[in-house]
Amino acid sequence: MNRRRLMSINLGDNFQVSSLGFGGMALTPVYGPSDPTEALATLNHAVDVGVSFIDTANVYGMGSNEELIAKLLKSRRDEVQLATKFGIASNPATGGREVRGDPAYVKESAAASLKRLDTEVIDLYYLHRLDARVPIEETVGAMAELVQEGKVRHLGLSEVTASELERATAVHPIAAVQSEWSIWSRDVEQSVVPASARLGVGFVPYSPLGRGFLTGTLAAKNLAENDFRRQIPRFDGDAVDANQAVVEVIRRVASELRVGEAEATPAQVALAWLLTQGRRFGLPVVPIPGTRRAARIDENLGAVTLELSDAQLAALDEAADAVVGSRSNTPNWVSSDRE
Repeated sequence: MNRRRLMSINLGDNFQVSSLGFGGMALTPVYGPSDPTEALATLNHAVDVGVSFIDTANVYGMGSNEELIAKLLKSRRDEVQLATKFGIASNPATGGREVRGDPAYVKESAAASLKRLDTEVIDLYYLHRLDARVPIEETVGAMAELVQEGKVRHLGLSEVTASELERATAVHPIAAVQSEWSIWSRDVEQSVVPASARLGVGFVPYSPLGRGFLTGTLAAKNLAENDFRRQIPRFDGDAVDANQAVVEVIRRVASELRVGEAEATPAQVALAWLLTQGRRFGLPVVPIPGTRRAARIDENLGAVTLELSDAQLAALDEAADAVVGSRSNTPNWVSSDRE
C-alpha cells in the first residue's frame, strides 16, 4: 500500500483532499470500451492506496459514471472526497450538447446527481461550463443555496476566466477551479492560475497527462474511430507528429530520475511538473489523472516523490512552448477563448 506517500491538501474553502485525485471520465467509453467490473476494482484500488479525491460529472456516460461511483460509495463513503459537475446537457432538438447554468437547472441537476450517487451530500459541486446566457452570479447563487440546504459542501468552477472567478467568489467561496493543465496545455497560466492563487482557490488540473499522450504509450494514429481524442486538433495529422517531440523530452528527463529502484516514467515526470508548477505559482494543485487500470494508479503515485532540477524544468518548459494545435475544437469551450 502507498497510502503513507499521499498527504492531505487544502484546496480552498478549507476543503481537504488527497494530494492526487482520480478522474472518473476514463471509466466511461470516451476513450474506447470500459469494463464495469474492472472499473469498480480500479476505483477501490485508488481508495486503498490513499487516492480518495474522486471526480465525476453528470454527463460522463450520461449518468452511468455517477452510478458506478455510487457502488464505491456504498461501503466507502467516509473515505472519499466526492466531486461531481453539472452544466453540460444534451439537446434533443439537435442531438448535440448545450450548456445550462440557470438556477432551475442547478437544482434539478443536483437532485439527479444525488440520486444516481446514492448519497446525501456532494463534497465539491462544479459548474462544468459557463452558460453565457446566465450571469455567473446567478448560477453560483443557486449553487450556494445547495450549500445552505446541506446538499453540497463546497463549490467549484470548471474552465472559467480570471474575471469570472473573481465575480463568483464575490457571491460564495470557491474551493477549486478545474481546467485542463499540463506540460502541453499551459494557457491557464496566463490569467486564471494567478487569479486562483490570489483569491485562495485551489486548482484541479484535468487531463494532466495530456489525455494519455504525455505518457509516451499512446499511438495517436491508431485511435479508434469513436475515440473522443480524434476531435481534438492537437491529435490530428501533422500536429500529433510535431507534438511527439514533447514526449521525447519528457522521456529524456524520466531517464535521469528514479522512483525507488526503478527509472521514472514519463507519466510520473508530467505529474511532478504540475506539482512543481503549483509551488511556482503559490497555490495548491491536485491533478486528477484517470485510468482504467489499477497499476497506473500505483505508477502515478510515484510522482509525489520526484524532484525536478532547474535544468530539467527548463527543458520541459521549452518543450511545452513548441506544442502544435489547440486543446479544443469548440469555440468558447475552454477559458482561454474568453480571456
